[in-house]
Amino acid sequence: MYPKGNLDIPASHGHLEAIIKEPHGTRRGIGVVCHPHPLGGGTMHNKVVFRAAAGLLDAGLLTVKFNFRGVGGSSGVHNEIVGGREDVADVLTYVENEYPDEDVTLAGFSFGSRTGLDAGFDDPRVKRLISIGTPVDKYDDYDFLIGLRKPILFIHGDNDEFGSIETLKPLIEKVAATAETELIVFENCGHFFDEHLNELRETVRVWTEKMLSDA
Repeated sequence: MYPKGNLDIPASHGHLEAIIKEPHGTRRGIGVVCHPHPLGGGTMHNKVVFRAAAGLLDAGLLTVKFNFRGVGGSSGVHNEIVGGREDVADVLTYVENEYPDEDVTLAGFSFGSRTGLDAGFDDPRVKRLISIGTPVDKYDDYDFLIGLRKPILFIHGDNDEFGSIETLKPLIEKVAATAETELIVFENCGHFFDEHLNELRETVRVWTEKMLSDA
């Protein structure tokens, strides 16, 4: 059994189970991490989500991991991207109320990437985005990212089963017309970043620290 979250975040359908961790030393902002598809067993305890959150924590961010509706101790029933986007917005509202005027870095893995990017694209509370294992072959509706004006990091495996590099790169080229973009590709790496989890954590830390220094 996974440990329960240490708080419930108010949501339109009731509440979202979440875990918040404070960084050591001075807090430099807030990091929110979205987990993969609930119907595939995705939860906030996913190993990729754990490492991404750890990288944000290493960079000095307070981190918020949460379970989407219908997962773990969260209320509600799974409702694909529409419901996921609403849940992310509710988490951002909680963060805004509890930690006003602090920068938010929004990260997501797989389904969490798709919903997080959608929710954070034009939300002024989100200052930068991290997309891990962007499932461009599962969802073919990423054109909403065109016109983005926030820094965004893409972390991807060269053997990702749900998003080929050949499909991802043209999207990134379009996004780069208006946004600062970076793509980090891990070699001999699939969608779940097996054998690359520590590298993933370090990549998140380094990029986030750079963005905070440049801000």
